[in-house]
Amino acid sequence: MVTQQEHYDKARKVMPGGVNSSTRYLRTIGMPFYASQGRGSRITGVDGKEYLDMCCAHGAGLLGNAHPAINEALRKATEIGYVNAFETVYHEKLASVIVDTVACADKVRFCSSGSEATLHLIRACRGYTGKDKIIRVEGHFHGYHEMIFIGGHPPQSEFPRNRDQPYIESAGIPRQFAELIIPIPFNDKEALKEAIHKHADETALVILEPVNFNCAGIRADEDYLQLVRQLTAENNILLFFDEIQSAYKKSFQAAQNELGIIPDVTTIGKSIGGGLPLSAFCGKKEVMDCFSPDGQVAHSGTFNAHLIPILAGLAFMNEASAPDFYSTLQRLEKQFHSGIDKIIKKHDLNMVVPNFGARFNILMGRKTPARNYKETFCHDNQVFLSILKDCFDNGVYFHDYGGGPAHHGYSIQHTSEDIDYVLKVLEEAFIKH
Repeated sequence: MVTQQEHYDKARKVMPGGVNSSTRYLRTIGMPFYASQGRGSRITGVDGKEYLDMCCAHGAGLLGNAHPAINEALRKATEIGYVNAFETVYHEKLASVIVDTVACADKVRFCSSGSEATLHLIRACRGYTGKDKIIRVEGHFHGYHEMIFIGGHPPQSEFPRNRDQPYIESAGIPRQFAELIIPIPFNDKEALKEAIHKHADETALVILEPVNFNCAGIRADEDYLQLVRQLTAENNILLFFDEIQSAYKKSFQAAQNELGIIPDVTTIGKSIGGGLPLSAFCGKKEVMDCFSPDGQVAHSGTFNAHLIPILAGLAFMNEASAPDFYSTLQRLEKQFHSGIDKIIKKHDLNMVVPNFGARFNILMGRKTPARNYKETFCHDNQVFLSILKDCFDNGVYFHDYGGGPAHHGYSIQHTSEDIDYVLKVLEEAFIKH
């Protein structure tokens, strides 16, 4: 049987870094994790070792691995014959479910990834408003493309300059794109007012995560969201909620429904494909009708809304709408978070573990939740990597995200016994470090 190291040595000869997604390289083990099989709440490596899966496809695996409903969707796709590059009745069925469960959604289009979804919807926002600039919130993540991978996560050394010279987050992005980005701190009403006062005439959209999954699970203050909604409406600026992570994580709807703040447009993804590549962008009719053939904004692609993930999406929606689906996840949520709170209190640990439904973050270095990106600089990435390495060595897989305070979670196929074991392993790792 091949070892992880042996496969890594082979893979990096033919793939950059031995991976097809840069963040799959794990600092905890000095290589990617190569899987051979996923079943239920567990993932098995190419070396035959089994782990409890606390990554769950970065939030896309709310159904867990190899869920029977998804397996049945795949079988159905083979019977239909995939019919790639065509529309089917299944596309309309899935879109109709989203329209019914996402507050701002009058119309929907599908794509494969969250990055695609934000890219195309930003273009529509610009097409609709006739304006170019984007007000974005520090610490929030909206994809890897040139339109928005700027000014979101500057390293601490670059942070003081971010609002004057938005930090470009990847080599290869021209500096000119940064001229269209206006970074602001989260939950800062005065900074929001100032940005809109200065730039309203040239700003097409304000984009944010209502729950900042990608950085410490920071929640938006209710009055902050109310102000964002008011000021964007008053200044012909579209309000864009990026719900790639937050939609359907806590209940059978989007976070905007629960928060009672309705944006103009939104992206959803991760969970809705049941583990297959499916995202969507949606919003008010007048914005969505900017897309061709009704309008002048281009959006096409051979593999847009491929039948296989569409059928998987319908399977997910069918499972998630069952009466016991979210009540089961809520029982796991209560078990995990009451357990982790007891561990923190018992050992007087300097950390918080915020969550939204079935996803959670671990932020070290403070005892109260952060309210903005700057307040997460207390987190020690190296110590956290050591903790996650201990978990890995004891059969629990947390994706390491370079040691940052990113997100983790469980699925509908996780059991109470699984959660108990994760808590045991985490406690031992916490007190060791």
